[in-house]
Amino acid sequence: MVTDMPAGPSNAMLKKMLFTVLALTVVCFTILLGRLAYLQLVDNERYQTRAIDQQMRETVIKAKRGSIYDRNMNTLATSASVWEVSLNPTNISEGDEEKIANKLAEILKVDASKVLAMAKKKDKYYQLVKRQVEDAEANQIKQFVKDEKIKGIVLNEDYKRYYPYGDFASAVLGFTGNDHQGLNGIEAYYEKYLKGTDGRIFSAKDAVGKDMPLFQYETRNEAQDGYSLVLTIDEVIQHIAEKNIETAVKEYGIKNRATCIVMNVTNGEVLAMTTKPDFDPNSPFTLQDQALQASIDAITDENQRKAALQTAREAQWRNKAISDTYEPGSVYKIITAASALEEGVVHPEDRFFCSGSLVVNGRSIGCWKTVGHGPETFVDGIKNSCNPVFMAVGLSLGPERTAKYYKAFGFSEKTGIDLPGETSGIYHALSVLQKEPDTLAVSSFGQSFKITPLQVITAVSAAINGGYLYEPHIVKQIIDSGNNVVETIDPVVKRQVISEKISSELALMLEKVVSEGSGRSAYIKGYRIGGKTGTSEKLDKSAAQSGVKEHILSFLGFAPADKPQVAVLVILDEPKDSGAYGSTIAAPVTGAILSETLSYLGFEPTYTDEEKEKMDIAVEGVVGAAPHEASAKLTKQGLQAEIVGNGEKVIKQIPMAGQPVPRGGRVLLYTTAEEATKTSPVPNVVGMSPQQANKALTNAGFNLRIVGGGINQSGIIAISQSMASGSMAEHGTVVEVTFGVNDAVQ
Repeated sequence: MVTDMPAGPSNAMLKKMLFTVLALTVVCFTILLGRLAYLQLVDNERYQTRAIDQQMRETVIKAKRGSIYDRNMNTLATSASVWEVSLNPTNISEGDEEKIANKLAEILKVDASKVLAMAKKKDKYYQLVKRQVEDAEANQIKQFVKDEKIKGIVLNEDYKRYYPYGDFASAVLGFTGNDHQGLNGIEAYYEKYLKGTDGRIFSAKDAVGKDMPLFQYETRNEAQDGYSLVLTIDEVIQHIAEKNIETAVKEYGIKNRATCIVMNVTNGEVLAMTTKPDFDPNSPFTLQDQALQASIDAITDENQRKAALQTAREAQWRNKAISDTYEPGSVYKIITAASALEEGVVHPEDRFFCSGSLVVNGRSIGCWKTVGHGPETFVDGIKNSCNPVFMAVGLSLGPERTAKYYKAFGFSEKTGIDLPGETSGIYHALSVLQKEPDTLAVSSFGQSFKITPLQVITAVSAAINGGYLYEPHIVKQIIDSGNNVVETIDPVVKRQVISEKISSELALMLEKVVSEGSGRSAYIKGYRIGGKTGTSEKLDKSAAQSGVKEHILSFLGFAPADKPQVAVLVILDEPKDSGAYGSTIAAPVTGAILSETLSYLGFEPTYTDEEKEKMDIAVEGVVGAAPHEASAKLTKQGLQAEIVGNGEKVIKQIPMAGQPVPRGGRVLLYTTAEEATKTSPVPNVVGMSPQQANKALTNAGFNLRIVGGGINQSGIIAISQSMASGSMAEHGTVVEVTFGVNDAVQ
């Protein structure tokens, strides 16, 4: 039986199938064409970028960071050219890897095994070996590449930050990190101006990342150097401040650092700002306190050791002048006086009586002079730093006006200085002052609240400059690489707090603090100095915690008193001697800084007749002269001469030629060698009156040079001497003795 085979597709069906296939082909082709058109016309930029990224290598051209200058264009921070050494493993010839690793390890003092591992990463075109390589090492590498025909070592120009004066002004300048970014101080605050803009070189590479030198596509965008800064800081005045603060830290055993600010009171410019001990910004992560480093190294737990090290680093970087608050003590009496005089609640000749204490709200609050000052005027109260006088004035001023002037003088907010890390004061709420009169009373003389050193000197500058509160600033100008001025930072007056009349009167009252009162240790012959002492107990570090009452000692001085220009604030935190006061150790330090600063700035001294009588005389040189001829010359100078021995010529004189000696001082003229070698122990005159000290030193064979004013007034005693008691010195040597009031001035 024969079965019929299925019939094939008909012609119509074949045509239909062919049409369908053709239609699908057209659709697919259209889609492909559309996609291709989209890629070429719409999305071509993205794919072109991807292609370029795969074919191009980017090299960064480092921008040079701007320099930092003092106000006289002395360089305080700058960037010098160094080199970055890297490898492009794709360009390294086979067999050269170990040679390269060993040579770079030798020159750069790096681990050869790590460099070898980098060199073998053939899928990489950038492996960093070392940054900030100096020219000497870079030249050795270049010579090695030339001699050995080495490929794959890349040297790119880089920059390294240098601070030519080491730890000079480090708390102000700050420092930079490995990537040249500012991490602290001015370097951080003005980062956007200093950093500049890095450039770029785009060059071709092949599929494995090797350079293609014949490829024509290369683009170079040059780096733009950063702007430079001109500070208000004066390098000479900064050195004066740092030298004296460093000496004070060592001399008085300051345990919690010391700080000093020098300000131009007429415009808010900071002429100097220092905190000691500090750090070297060339190596900011190295602790300057080696004993502290040793104690940290002894910590066995790694995490605790790292935490302790970081805490110690942050502590040495901290700018105490703007970041730490403290109870200002009697320096704040300047603000209370200014407020009360402006409001008319007190007048210079108003009478008060100090019995040694004042009872307020059932609480007996003492004066530093426990027996009392007796009857005194308001000016006497300022001069004597009398707490009961200021408590009475503060209570008369009242809580509302006290709070008003606290705010008006800028204590309720940051000063706005152009430095990072500034903090603000901590004060009582108005309701507390209203409910607690005793709190109002103690706050009138600077206790029970905290403010920063910068707030203090800024406010006091306003109190003595005519009443104008300036915003303090540290940068004077921003300039480009050609020293063209980009921006000038002009002084900013926030407001006038008190009248010019009251301000002028107050400055003259504060002059009496130095000429007649508790600040006599800051007295400088020939200059009109005003100021105020401050001694405050650290209530948050009470005797119950440490067994010792810790104090902060301060003195704020300014000059000239009749037209203030410059103010200096010195703060010594926790001196070794817990019985020391601002009047005894902070005032002399401030006086020394003011003396050198005024001389440097060109302020000519004007001496009173009394000061002229007591001025030092530069001893004339008489070695080689006949004894009596030499004696006559010195007598003519106003000095006493004592001939020692029976020789025919003077072979040695003490003090030597040119040394300053007080008028009427004694010069020993030695005529025989055996007599010329005699020495005696220096007596201890601390605690003596000027007359007693002079007698003790004269009897021992020495000359006395007096430092400090008001020596003819009662209560003045020697508070320090330049040569330690018991030390041996030649007869005739001048011993410098500082006199002042050794009272517990608050």
